[in-house]
Amino acid sequence: MSIEFEKFHGTGNDFVVVDADEYVPDRGAFAREVCDRRDGVQMTDGGVTAEQGEDPPSVGADGTLFLALEPKFSPPRAVMTLVQPDGSTAAMCGNGARCAAKWAAERTGADTVMLDTQAGTRRAEIADDEVTIEMGAPSFAPSDVPLAEGRDEPLVRETVAGVEVTAVNTGVPHAVAFVEDVDEVDLDELAPAIRHAEVFPEGANVNVASRRDDGRPAFDQRTYERGVEGETRACGTGAVAIAAVARRLGRVETDAEAVEVFPPGGRLGVTFRGGRASLTGPVEREFEGEIASTPEPWRVSEA
Repeated sequence: MSIEFEKFHGTGNDFVVVDADEYVPDRGAFAREVCDRRDGVQMTDGGVTAEQGEDPPSVGADGTLFLALEPKFSPPRAVMTLVQPDGSTAAMCGNGARCAAKWAAERTGADTVMLDTQAGTRRAEIADDEVTIEMGAPSFAPSDVPLAEGRDEPLVRETVAGVEVTAVNTGVPHAVAFVEDVDEVDLDELAPAIRHAEVFPEGANVNVASRRDDGRPAFDQRTYERGVEGETRACGTGAVAIAAVARRLGRVETDAEAVEVFPPGGRLGVTFRGGRASLTGPVEREFEGEIASTPEPWRVSEA
């Protein structure tokens, strides 16, 4: 059995993309294997392989996107399922959705695509290598984040695991902390305790952000993602979370329509209209390949 795939990244946030028509008997096991940062998919001089090569430019991924395309709709639609490196699924991923939209646009020639995600249907606009995706309305409501049972007030500027954070759902749960300099934070040391804190029964992605000193509503970003269980080069839902919390806390004008966020992988633009956010940034197709076989379900229990 062989599985064809493509590799995309949005601002450094990278994904293995598989057409849902491909037979993958266990998507969780598949994602664990292809996303592995040591032995996952990569591009080498001899082509693409699932074996570790010498100094490959890109190994593994932050997730696997299974996409079911419906090209006869107008605009075309695609059902997006994101399986993370630990085998879990996530309801929404901003950069993953932008990569999915680019993939669908390349197959249909459309410049508008509708994506059906577990967090709802999102409209994407594609202009060359720039993709804008609707992200919906950020919510601070305890039931939406969600927060631990019994909480009936939003978690705003509260100390969790020794860090002052604000919690918001931008498709998935996020905790946002503002710091003086994101580069001075040991994120691998800081984030896990917040990510697993009791107040977040479903866990939370953990973001640190610092205001850029250039007069613009702009922030540097670093994000520790649940499901990846480590830092990623960009996080789209995290960028929206930072912008939403900045507005809530008065770190930018509360009516500011545009906020720039700079993760390690580049720049993301967050725009608010009528309380709803959209996310804009570049998408690049890295390579395509074929994996000779796919893990059988029993591989999960071995891991």
